[in-house]
Amino acid sequence: MSTLQRKVTIIYYSDDGLELHHEVKIFKQNDAGRVVIPQSFKEGKSIIAVCDGEIEILNKIGDRILSVNYIA
Repeated sequence: MSTLQRKVTIIYYSDDGLELHHEVKIFKQNDAGRVVIPQSFKEGKSIIAVCDGEIEILNKIGDRILSVNYIA
């Protein structure tokens, strides 16, 4: 396995809720350039996307619904 590492933003759902989450992590990548996500990180999550680098999410699904409920 390669010793290279890559910074990624992982977008996921927790298995116990419908809120969309994201985390920026640094993981090893294999010789083919694919990020190797440890099983310990995957536990309890449904991963939706793995993005290269650190990204800033401006809006996620459900963000506006929550803000409307607080106004009402």
